[in-house]
Amino acid sequence: MVVDALGRQLELQSPPRRIISLVPSLTEWLFSVGLGDRVVGVTDYCLEPAAALAGLPRLRGTKNPDRERIRALHPDLVIADQEENREREVLALSASGIAVYVTAIRSVADVPEQLGALAMVLGAAAQAAPQLVALRAAIAATARAATGVVRPTLAFIWRDPWMAVGAETYAGDLLRLCGAANGALQLPGRYPRAPLATFMALRPELILLPSEPYPFSEHDRAAFVPFADVPAVRDDRIVCCDGMLLTWPGPRTVTALRVFSELIAAGTAAADRP
Repeated sequence: MVVDALGRQLELQSPPRRIISLVPSLTEWLFSVGLGDRVVGVTDYCLEPAAALAGLPRLRGTKNPDRERIRALHPDLVIADQEENREREVLALSASGIAVYVTAIRSVADVPEQLGALAMVLGAAAQAAPQLVALRAAIAATARAATGVVRPTLAFIWRDPWMAVGAETYAGDLLRLCGAANGALQLPGRYPRAPLATFMALRPELILLPSEPYPFSEHDRAAFVPFADVPAVRDDRIVCCDGMLLTWPGPRTVTALRVFSELIAAGTAAADRP
């Protein structure tokens, strides 16, 4: 008997050999720990590792996976995430007899804990161990390096309507660990939605425009011109950053902790450095 991050019980007779991943970050993780040869299908949004994914069946988006094609691939296990995938899709796949393991990563601390549990389910604890050790060490080092000085920050994930990273999210917790005081916590919801003027009234000192899920670019800086008195705008601290680094837990987390710690401390560094 296996229990996933939501407390759901799954019957698995042996470690799964045919895996479908409906979570881009977990797809990357599977390959990073040497389990890529077990992956038989992924979503259209599973981008990395690009070369290794070439030729694998694509099963539509994370919110609308092709259930019929999934069933036709006869997976031993489908991996989903509470945030990335809809409950109705998980329930429909489970009802058809497919084992679905759901993660629920909402903090940086969840990453080694839940990936470690998933590695056990996959019979891959030894392969995953070095990466998990590095993750825990990076989290501890970031906590030790904390100065107690926090920078008021907003990290947007969408525009028209404007939405930002909020409470109980991996990205929000990552920024907190790295020294950000997330202004969006003053607004309701895990991903608060409001007019840009409402966000600017929070007076951030740093604004992050990640490359996904909305593809922010330098052109989007123009939207902030009317708010010249806001510290981040006045001091030119509007930074386009790597969206995958900010929002994909797993192999990228160690680098993300370093890069965003440096960015938040400096307020002006580029966030997409390797």
